[in-house]
Amino acid sequence: MPSLIRPVLAVSLLAAAACTPLKSHQGYIVDADLVNSVQAGVDNRQSVLQTLGRPSFTGQFEGGDWYYIARDSRNFAFRNPRPSDQITLQISFDAAGNVAAVRRSGLDQVAQVSPDGRKTPTLGKKRSFFQELFGNIGSVGAPGMGGQGGGGPNGGGAGRGGRP
Repeated sequence: MPSLIRPVLAVSLLAAAACTPLKSHQGYIVDADLVNSVQAGVDNRQSVLQTLGRPSFTGQFEGGDWYYIARDSRNFAFRNPRPSDQITLQISFDAAGNVAAVRRSGLDQVAQVSPDGRKTPTLGKKRSFFQELFGNIGSVGAPGMGGQGGGGPNGGGAGRGGRP
């Protein structure tokens, strides 16, 4: 009996370890004191760079805002990771390079995109496989299609000879 308990105990420990959530951190490592020390009207690009370091990315338009992004995620076993916390710090600069505004946002700005199966919705008619396969039968040589019943390839009324 004791020899049976060991394998069962080992399997149950492995199963419990597989269900342990995996935690990960991506992006900027936030130091609350440093982030709170950046103030609008006081700091400039150089002082922000010395205080917070290089931004995660910069904006391409207007004053070139700087963004510092940090995200904590967790997942169970083989499932896709889900964000558990996110901090986005946006620092806007005026034309002189001074800090104009400091904005913070969190997980509420994360967009959840869920694909709809394996199909891409398109505009137009919904036709079955057989309608697609046999849909052109009878349309070849129809009047107005450039065949025998219609005019020539250049719009003339002539047949093969090219004479009216």
